[in-house]
Amino acid sequence: MNITTPLHSLGIGIATRNSRAELIEIFYPLVLRTPAIEITQVLARIAGYSEGNTSIELSALQLTRLAQLPPIAEDSRMQDLFRSLSNSTQPVLVTFISDDLAPTSIAEVYLKLHLLSHRLCKPHTLNLTGAFGILRNLAWTNRGAIDLEDLPAKQLEARLKGELLEVMSVDKFPKMTNYVVPKGVRIAHTARVRLGAYVGEGTTVMHEGFINFNAGTEGPAMIEGRISAGVMIGAGSDLGGGCSTMGTLSGGGTEIISVGRDCLIGANSGLGFPLGDRCIIEAGLYVTAGTKVLLLDKDNQSVGTIKARELAGKSDLLFRRNSINGAVECKANKAAIALNAELHINN
Repeated sequence: MNITTPLHSLGIGIATRNSRAELIEIFYPLVLRTPAIEITQVLARIAGYSEGNTSIELSALQLTRLAQLPPIAEDSRMQDLFRSLSNSTQPVLVTFISDDLAPTSIAEVYLKLHLLSHRLCKPHTLNLTGAFGILRNLAWTNRGAIDLEDLPAKQLEARLKGELLEVMSVDKFPKMTNYVVPKGVRIAHTARVRLGAYVGEGTTVMHEGFINFNAGTEGPAMIEGRISAGVMIGAGSDLGGGCSTMGTLSGGGTEIISVGRDCLIGANSGLGFPLGDRCIIEAGLYVTAGTKVLLLDKDNQSVGTIKARELAGKSDLLFRRNSINGAVECKANKAAIALNAELHINN
């Protein structure tokens, strides 16, 4: 096929297969967003790619041919990688995505998760429909991913050698840092950030912080609470310890929850609707879209009651609970927060 338009994305990966030779996960040491036409043409010719979204396993001969090529598109990273992979005992795949359609394979899902964690695509810009159902539930161990059906034999094999096979988690998603460590971040407990998280430069994720896939932070942020799947946090915002953002995976919800810039979500509080810039939610207060909110004027006088969803995307708001009567109140926020800059220069 004569390729004349850029692909959506491309990845060169090292795959893991189970005892039945089925692919269970893939690590992409090189991912490209809209790769140069000449790169795609060379890889397509040698790998035998024609069209569509697909993965092709490279033979030893194909790897040797690719390693011997001169730099393509003034970039030697690909040739350096192929030289490193030329003696690989693991399957080496090239995944081509021509159009951003719903993924149909594990290789496609992993490439899209890498694109997010490499900050090459932002959350909600990739079609991940059905991804959760495609991924396998795996044992993530100190020896990599293991199919659950293969796990007992692997554990016995290790014990017979006097070794321990440590199972860190059983999940469909691995931790991000085993695949991607983006520039300028600090993550105190790496198991709490999944592959597919978008972690903006300057972000600090403390021990109890959590970032799910297809979610994350725009830029400098302090994350001591939970960022659920689909939620994006604006630069300069602070999620206090134990706080939570309501995702879109549970309960059939479709509303995209987000937090604007320079916001504070207090400790043990929560959010269930999109928040604008420079907003504060008081510690311990969980505000869902259906929460009835008493609006206050500048003199703290009531001007009516509405549901919180009617304030979606509005900026400069303070949400608090009246300690006398328990009502949830909202008034203008006059004290925008500012992060400590020294804490977010994560070089």
